[in-house]
Amino acid sequence: MRVTQTSVSVRVNPFLSQSVVWRKGRRSALALALAAGLATVSVSAQVAPAMAQAKPASLADLVDSVAEAVVNISATQTVDDKEADAGPQMPDLPKGTPFDDMFEQFFRNHGQNGAAPRPHKSSSLGSGFVIDASGIVITNNHVVGDANDIMVIFTDGRKLKAEVIGKDPKVDVAVLRVKSDKPLKTVKFGDSDKMRVGDPVMAVGNPFGLGETVTAGIVSARNRNIDSGPYDNFIQTDASINKGNSGGPLFNMAGEVIGINTAILSPSGGSIGIGFATPASSVVPVVAQLEEFHETRRGWLGVRIQNVDDSIAESLGLGTARGALIAGVDDRGPAKPAGLLSGDVIVKFDGKDIKESRDLPKLVASLPVGKEVDVVIIRKGQEITKSVKLGRLEDGEKVAAVATGDDDATAEKKAMSKAFGMELSGLSDEARKTFKIKDGVKGVVVSSVEPNSPAAEKGLQPGDVIEEVNQQAVSQPGEVSKAIDALKKAGKKSALMLVANGTGDVRFVALAIE
Repeated sequence: MRVTQTSVSVRVNPFLSQSVVWRKGRRSALALALAAGLATVSVSAQVAPAMAQAKPASLADLVDSVAEAVVNISATQTVDDKEADAGPQMPDLPKGTPFDDMFEQFFRNHGQNGAAPRPHKSSSLGSGFVIDASGIVITNNHVVGDANDIMVIFTDGRKLKAEVIGKDPKVDVAVLRVKSDKPLKTVKFGDSDKMRVGDPVMAVGNPFGLGETVTAGIVSARNRNIDSGPYDNFIQTDASINKGNSGGPLFNMAGEVIGINTAILSPSGGSIGIGFATPASSVVPVVAQLEEFHETRRGWLGVRIQNVDDSIAESLGLGTARGALIAGVDDRGPAKPAGLLSGDVIVKFDGKDIKESRDLPKLVASLPVGKEVDVVIIRKGQEITKSVKLGRLEDGEKVAAVATGDDDATAEKKAMSKAFGMELSGLSDEARKTFKIKDGVKGVVVSSVEPNSPAAEKGLQPGDVIEEVNQQAVSQPGEVSKAIDALKKAGKKSALMLVANGTGDVRFVALAIE
């Protein structure tokens, strides 16, 4: 199984009119499965009318009320061949053949034999929706990416050029603006926190570039964490979501947007009834910031945290596993002057209980910069309250980037280790260029894989990136080795790794510990 973002990538080849390329470069045939079951049930005549009344009402009126506000989005980026595939190689043909001129011209156009590389266009198709009649359109950040040209396509066939007001890769949201000669049909956000498991929902989008398509289902689960970002809080639904639905709205039965369709879990890239939408409660504050500032302004505490398991809870006297354990304190962050220390366990933040570590980053980021908040911690078995004035996350990230010394970073990136037949190295700029790994992918890169090794048998290959080992993030090869050693000492039989390919598609891989 893998989690896949649901935009459709299209690459324009100068020798082909157009070709659709799915995210991992593989096409899968469409398969239809039909299953039927028979059972003998005795039903009285009085029950029949009630069963007839239980049929679901038509969604046609709901579709009519929102369809015009849902749009298709085409984003095109011009890419230099130096940054793309090396392209086809010049065949080894005897000189003087009738094909000399033809092949020379072909490979000159593709940057071979010292010729200048020829740029090509890479496009993505996705969905979006209008929230303001003046022309404000919402979609996923990964739909528009770093596109040079973005077109918003309406149900009446109109195509309007869009500009990017702001983007947020952490929540995967982009805000666009188009200029229309007439007011646009809009939809509004609803309260996603009121949605319950079992509530009906409707998805509208542009799957596989087919055009506006409507599917319906229910809320299958809430608060799902699929390890796609620091603020995962997805609504899971069985409404069919496919590649190209990215950025489209998930509606409640009142026609309100309670989520943005973002990703699917699938072995083949097609819908199997497990789709994920970013809830409106996470999207609305980000949209407001992007509209006002053209960037995000999140609260920042300045600590590194980890989960609290039963053994840690027992050793710290917590009673039950809860809270977020501070593994490190940033010297330049707000937590340092407030007196927070490594080893403290945050159990309450701004009056809200912290049940597990991933609750904390979402809560901190949702608060305004400069706010004074009370932080309740457990230190040496005692409950203590500290007051912290939140900084700005984006400022903290910039400081951290500047503070990293070039020599130290180079030494860390050059560090290498081996595990399960894989040679691992730091994810340096050179490695990203060599294996064409996107900037958003973080972890430890697989430099090589020995044939017939445990890693090879599980399909791991050079260019894959190990993001987590046993649900703990790793950034250096040595951390992978330490995590495996810890699992061995704990008597574990396998190591569960979260592995990403260069485009960011992730999957879990379990490797047996010998």
